[in-house]
Amino acid sequence: MPAGMKPLEKFLKKQTTALTRAGGFVGGVADKASGGTGASRRRASLSRVVPFFRETSPESGQAREVFSPDSEDPPSWPSATGTGLVTAPSSANGSGSGSGGGDIRSPSLSSDEQSSEASLITETSSGGGGGGGGGTPLPPDTPDNLTLSVLDSVAGKRHAHCTETLLDDFMLTHPIFLTADRFQQVLLQQFSLETEGKEGDRGGREAQGERRQGGGETEGESEGAMDGAERKQAVLNVAFRYLDTYRELLQEEGERSNSFPKELYLCAVRELSRCPELVEDVLKLQRWTEILHCPSEEEKESRKKQVRPLFRHFRRIDACLQPREAFRGSDEIFCRVYTPDHSYVTIRSRLSCRVGEILALVREKLQYSEDQPVLPGNLILVAVTSAGEKAVFRPSDEAVFTTLGVNTHLFACEPTELESLLPLPEEIHWTPGDSKLHDMSAEEVANQLVVFDWELFSCVHEVEFVCYVFHGEQSRWRPLNLELVLQRCSEVQHWVATEILQCQSLPKRVQLLRKFIKIAALCKQQQDLLSFLAVVLGLDNPAVNRLRLTWEGLPGKFRKQFQQFESVADPSRNHKSYRDLITSLRPPLIPFTPLLLKDLTFLHESCKTFHGELVNFEKMHKVAEMVRIIRRYRSSQLAMDTETSPSHLQTKAYVRQLQVIDNQNLLFDMSCKLEPKDT
Repeated sequence: MPAGMKPLEKFLKKQTTALTRAGGFVGGVADKASGGTGASRRRASLSRVVPFFRETSPESGQAREVFSPDSEDPPSWPSATGTGLVTAPSSANGSGSGSGGGDIRSPSLSSDEQSSEASLITETSSGGGGGGGGGTPLPPDTPDNLTLSVLDSVAGKRHAHCTETLLDDFMLTHPIFLTADRFQQVLLQQFSLETEGKEGDRGGREAQGERRQGGGETEGESEGAMDGAERKQAVLNVAFRYLDTYRELLQEEGERSNSFPKELYLCAVRELSRCPELVEDVLKLQRWTEILHCPSEEEKESRKKQVRPLFRHFRRIDACLQPREAFRGSDEIFCRVYTPDHSYVTIRSRLSCRVGEILALVREKLQYSEDQPVLPGNLILVAVTSAGEKAVFRPSDEAVFTTLGVNTHLFACEPTELESLLPLPEEIHWTPGDSKLHDMSAEEVANQLVVFDWELFSCVHEVEFVCYVFHGEQSRWRPLNLELVLQRCSEVQHWVATEILQCQSLPKRVQLLRKFIKIAALCKQQQDLLSFLAVVLGLDNPAVNRLRLTWEGLPGKFRKQFQQFESVADPSRNHKSYRDLITSLRPPLIPFTPLLLKDLTFLHESCKTFHGELVNFEKMHKVAEMVRIIRRYRSSQLAMDTETSPSHLQTKAYVRQLQVIDNQNLLFDMSCKLEPKDT
């Protein structure tokens, strides 16, 4: 394991099984076991700061999210003893198996949260009733039937709180087991059904009384006793919730997403004569068609002029000073693509552009380049880190820009030139000198870190967390903004090490140590746990940690304070110190995002998603609970600083375009020159 990743990997160390990646490289560090070269996998992101999100280790066996429909064993889901409990692989003490059995504490919830959630389940489940009427999740069923059960619950309006939770569970997690196109099709079919045809709307489902556990109600009783208008109203309510939840993502798709509200609107207009009470909903649908409409040519042209900068693509100070907005796949960016001789072409591309399209743009630019006398033949796109590791992208890969590591660059070359690719000279050489940080106050730097982190975290759509863990490259919506948050976490860590190791003066290095510890304290005070832990892990970088003379010069008060910070990063007892800290905070707060993804991955790996065609909806409920925790973190708005003094803007620009060294070998060389091993 490369030394450069040690602090973060130690923090995120798995307590049960090691979920290690199968290949590729992350965060600019190659997986030497796999050679570091080959086809790049979408979610094996080059900016990953956690190398074990999805794949299981060899000893943990085959991934368990999908099981064979040919299995004769009946479904064995974890019991609904609380939303904070998930199933883990069994151990010798009989704690259960990966497919059912015993429960362990979920990594995503603190003890207080688990207690409150478990009590809620206990209270509501005593009222009985699956299918969303009670407090427990729906029993296993097919995706289409789960949709119908949600409609039953919404139409019946029983147990309003539990129905709201069920609807939220379904909206947040249905992309895992039901495509958006199929979901929309089911809603349209249900809206068009006549009341007398209701017996057939189950699509082959068993009678409700047989399917629901412990309930004596049948289809014609309380939940089935609704007229056609109530059913149509339920369909519209679910549709509105869907459109509201995915609004930003649907807007990006243009006409593809607008066809659903348009078709539903036309169906609702035809029903107005028989159901005049739907008039308000018809007007609401009309507004949704306007919201999701395909933009006019003028709007398209206006948006084309707004080329968005990524982290490492700032070219002007005024660009990095602008507030961050959520990225969409249709946004255009400028990016340099290098050739083997380190010359480059600048292309303008959509963020979601396929690799094949990027190479076509590069080939077109090279065709008119005076520095390229011979037009290249078959080009491939390669990501090259500052350490020299390479990853080759497939032509079908999309949105590769946000997967790049801190100092990773794109190269276009012929396959025969792959081995000759080298990092850019500025990535493997460094110039010693005083840091600009000496002239900035710790308070101002910390404030700017918090503001920028909040902007980035606020841009992440809550569904991106689900897409990142469950779908990978098959996801309909790319977690572009979430990947940028992970990239920022890695960037801040390397920034800390870079600033300290570039400083040649021992007294000034001690001053920088003090300043970084103070910055960490201020970030913690302002509830930015992302930068707080990133700074702490940066100070724990082995290249910095070995500077004995520098650390000895640190006053005892600061050493004691840093030891307290290290205890928060202690991974023992499932990161108990960190979880106790975050439980004590109130919104707004910025969590340590890599650990959120680890928790979701743990849940994904420890519970089945399918048994044959049946969906484990209890697992979906637990996933939604984790997403709701993230939602609570952002339930209040962070007060943004609006000061515009020259020094303030200078600090803001510095924080938003950090210049870092992420080559761990180079950082060690710098460290040994400052304090040789024999000192």
